[in-house]
Amino acid sequence: MGTPRWFTDTGPEHSQWYIARFRKMTAEGVDLAGEARLIDAMVLPRSRILDAGCGPGRVGAALAARGHVVVGVDVDPELIAAAQADHPGPVWFVADLATLDLPGAGHPELFDAAVVAGNVMTFLAPGTETAALARIGAHLRPDGVAVVGFGTDRGYALGDFDDAASSAGLVLEHRFATWDLRPFGPDATFAVSVLRKPAEDSGTPATGQRTDLKTGSKLAKRSPSL
Repeated sequence: MGTPRWFTDTGPEHSQWYIARFRKMTAEGVDLAGEARLIDAMVLPRSRILDAGCGPGRVGAALAARGHVVVGVDVDPELIAAAQADHPGPVWFVADLATLDLPGAGHPELFDAAVVAGNVMTFLAPGTETAALARIGAHLRPDGVAVVGFGTDRGYALGDFDDAASSAGLVLEHRFATWDLRPFGPDATFAVSVLRKPAEDSGTPATGQRTDLKTGSKLAKRSPSL
């Protein structure tokens, strides 16, 4: 599949710098939960959320603090180690999104939503974008959403992303210029895209209903508790 740009386009100290940067901002009280607030507003309480390209865990941790069940995956073992140290509670895995297989790691249950923040799309191995989106989509329940944010000036064209999402079987529903939903326009340098996995022909699972990723069987419903 190739080596992710996270490794090829950065220096050997980049991961530790990245970890230290967010630890410093957390200690200073910087608001780092904007992406989590958006995802939280889109799903029911206690939803299952995949943090795809989780880094050191800031988004997944914020979602877990809001009561969601979070599984975070990242290709960089140093970032996953930091997430495990700083944010106990969610499950954190080392995995390449282009070959993501959580059932093989013992987590077969589908997700209600996936968040792909932190310019993850621009750090994938070149040519694996469609595969990554397809694997993310495979882990979503029918009618689940993936929300993907990245800078439009970072070497990955938005048109290429749209083509990759379509090839992966995901439908673009909304696009914003920021995680706080400012309108997207021709001058925007960032795009937050809401992609939906189409519902099954046989009918979308009822709100809150779960599906096993290995068998496709429906699991017990949870109370929405709204």
